[in-house]
Amino acid sequence: GGGGVYQKKGKITPPQQQQQQRAQQWQQPPQPSSAFTSGQSQPAPAAAPVVNPAAPEPAAPAPALWDPAATLAAAAASGGMSNDAMFDIGSRAATHFIARGSASMVPGLERFMTALRIYFAVDNRYVQKKIQIVLFPFLKKKWKRMEVERRRTPEGFETVVYALPHSDDNAPDLYLPFMSIVTYALLCGLLYSTTGNFDPEVLPDVMTKCFVTQILEVIAMRFGHYLMQAPCVFLDMFSYTGYKYLGLCFNMLVGLAFGKHAYYGFLLWTATSMAFFVLKVMANSIPKHTAATGPKREFMVLGFAGSQVATMWFLSQTKFLQ
Repeated sequence: GGGGVYQKKGKITPPQQQQQQRAQQWQQPPQPSSAFTSGQSQPAPAAAPVVNPAAPEPAAPAPALWDPAATLAAAAASGGMSNDAMFDIGSRAATHFIARGSASMVPGLERFMTALRIYFAVDNRYVQKKIQIVLFPFLKKKWKRMEVERRRTPEGFETVVYALPHSDDNAPDLYLPFMSIVTYALLCGLLYSTTGNFDPEVLPDVMTKCFVTQILEVIAMRFGHYLMQAPCVFLDMFSYTGYKYLGLCFNMLVGLAFGKHAYYGFLLWTATSMAFFVLKVMANSIPKHTAATGPKREFMVLGFAGSQVATMWFLSQTKFLQ
């Protein structure tokens, strides 16, 4: 009934309250220190960037390469470049490649290509006139080539610069012989196909036979010039002996249309015309004064002319003519 240390029954005594407070403190998480409980918040330090040493560095962009084909196509599509301009760019690129590329790898090739270009300087008027001269040489009066300039070399020799084919009908060319031999091979293939005996090997066989025969013929002519101690230009010889394919083409056309007998009749005309053509050409190209110990100039000229009849007969394809 008096004021003692303990309270009434059912009430929590002070020692029990202290034990309960200690148990609650052990169950609660630890509180931050007083420096962080004063009500002032401090900013958290910034996180440092994580660098992975094993990760590869970003590759630098590859340099853009110039593609001439893509450039020309884009320019043509946009209308910014004409066909003539594109052809001019292509021609200059091809010329640069020949001068700096493959031509520079082979000794003497660039010089040969420059010399070969002269024999293709032709036009339509020259081609028509040359066909007339080869088939009807008896009607021509002037056979001397047109001289443009005379030069003297440091060694004391005199050289003559002649006019190009498109300016001189008597100048040799390689355009007409090349087109004639291809046409002749195709006509031979047509002959074989009309008789049911066509073989793809016919075309290369005819071309090979023609080339080998002409090369041997040119070598024989060169040897004849050597015996006479006369100058000789190989490409000129290939040009003069290559005009025979033009007559062979006309012979084959006549044979396909009218038969074998007509072929041989026209062969007689074209072979005689070709022989007379070579006779006049060689007579004007070989100097009149040759080596005294060599063969006679007149005999050699006649031999060169007669070889045209023999080679045209040898190269004739009359096996399947009716």
